[in-house]
Amino acid sequence: MASLKDMRVRIASTKATQKITKAMQMVAASKLRRAQNAAEAARPYAEKMDTVISNIASAAAGSPNASPLLVGTGKDQVHLLLVCTGERGLSGAFNSAIVRLARDKALALMNQGKEVKFFCVGRKGYEQLRRTFEKQIVETVELRSVRQLGFVNAEAIAKKVLARFEAGEFDVCTLFYSRFRSVIAQIPTAQQIIPLEVGAAAASDGPAPSYEYEPEEDEILTRLLPRNLAVQVFRALLENNASFYGAQMTAMDNATRNAGEMIRKQTLIYNRTRQAMITKELIEIISGAEAV
Repeated sequence: MASLKDMRVRIASTKATQKITKAMQMVAASKLRRAQNAAEAARPYAEKMDTVISNIASAAAGSPNASPLLVGTGKDQVHLLLVCTGERGLSGAFNSAIVRLARDKALALMNQGKEVKFFCVGRKGYEQLRRTFEKQIVETVELRSVRQLGFVNAEAIAKKVLARFEAGEFDVCTLFYSRFRSVIAQIPTAQQIIPLEVGAAAASDGPAPSYEYEPEEDEILTRLLPRNLAVQVFRALLENNASFYGAQMTAMDNATRNAGEMIRKQTLIYNRTRQAMITKELIEIISGAEAV
């Protein structure tokens, strides 16, 4: 059995840990509101961009000059998985849920005889994926030094992806991130961004109105599609950021509660042990007095 000194040290250590987790919870809560507002503000723009491109793409359907970003390369052999995770841990299952979704997708594609490559955005995703797919990771981007995410960060990532696509390194690109729903609910999401899937956006708006475009649809799409790629990556980064702080806030709250429960149990054991030792000493004193 541990000594009273060891028990006191253990209780003090648990209390110190509880203070740390409580502080981290408060920091995550303070950062969550700004991250949530940024993610929610980006959604309408990204969704409207999808709608506009869907309308233009439907008008340009069948054009021999259609952009490969819209119609693809004509092949479905090489897949690039763009996996966006956090730079830090202590956020529950946030990072592992995204990685699990990407890993399942990769294994399913490999079972079909497809070639899979990984583009990792975020240190935690890279650390988990390299255990199994180290040779298939073609590029990594860390945003740990970025204090506030901006469109320029997403644009830089999109340019790297576009450069690889134009070099013929892959046929299909799928984006993985966590969509923020609430503090306790973050949804791992997979979204194909090359070639762009436009059917769902077009269908959700009902019959598409008829427009006349100037310049031609193909020329408009040539300009819009690369920007849309950056917009979708930016949206994913903002959603991830909000999801991370939501998951971290929940995880630290649970850790604080667990530490409180441990302190209660440890204090109870300490008091019982101390009482037993005092009782034992009293019995010894009384026994010694009676013997005299």
